[in-house]
Amino acid sequence: QVQLVESGGGLVQTGGSLRLSCAASGRAFSSYTGGWFRQTPGKEREFVAAVSWSTGGTYYADSVKGRFTMSRDSAKNTVYLQMNSLEPEDTAVYYCATSIYANARARGDFGSWGQGTQVTVSS
Repeated sequence: QVQLVESGGGLVQTGGSLRLSCAASGRAFSSYTGGWFRQTPGKEREFVAAVSWSTGGTYYADSVKGRFTMSRDSAKNTVYLQMNSLEPEDTAVYYCATSIYANARARGDFGSWGQGTQVTVSS
């Protein structure tokens, strides 16, 4: 089983930036897909971004494309989410997750989850 710990959340003004980190321990991260999701009260947890651990290829939700960048560091078993040009609509709890599927996007494809980190963007 993979254990995931997120960090890097906080309060930022509109237009600002934050970098989230997610460190994995336990079973090796390699060959999995890493993902970031976010959730606000009363809403479903939504997909934000994913990275192929083997190739580094990334995929983004339309709402964050061009503003967020996901990456991974194989040596550190860590994935990152660089968030730029933040908007109040980005306010949410952000969760990292892992999947055993190569091109995972759906929430149900991800089997391991972190505890979440709060991101708040003030207007």
